[in-house]
Amino acid sequence: MTSIPIEYYLILSAFMFSVGVTGVLIRRNAIVVFMSIELMLNSANLALVAFSSYLGNSTGQIFAFFVMTVAAAEAAVGLAIIIAIFRNKLTVNLDEINIFKW
Repeated sequence: MTSIPIEYYLILSAFMFSVGVTGVLIRRNAIVVFMSIELMLNSANLALVAFSSYLGNSTGQIFAFFVMTVAAAEAAVGLAIIIAIFRNKLTVNLDEINIFKW
């Protein structure tokens, strides 16, 4: 039984990160931007776990676990902020939201 080379994991991680960066830069919907940030965090987790498996230690897996806990907290706080802004401005389009104007 052969294992999958680390290059495949890193190529997939780079592709996922590129899609996430593209989503952040191009899209103007706050929820899509939020999902793109989550995609970038998951691509970093994939790279950490791939390097951890390749090197034979568990340090990368521990870091990936911490990144997942931070991402969960970020998801809860981020969605709460998006909902609060939507209730005030009635839009989630980032071009139309200016929190400094009332």
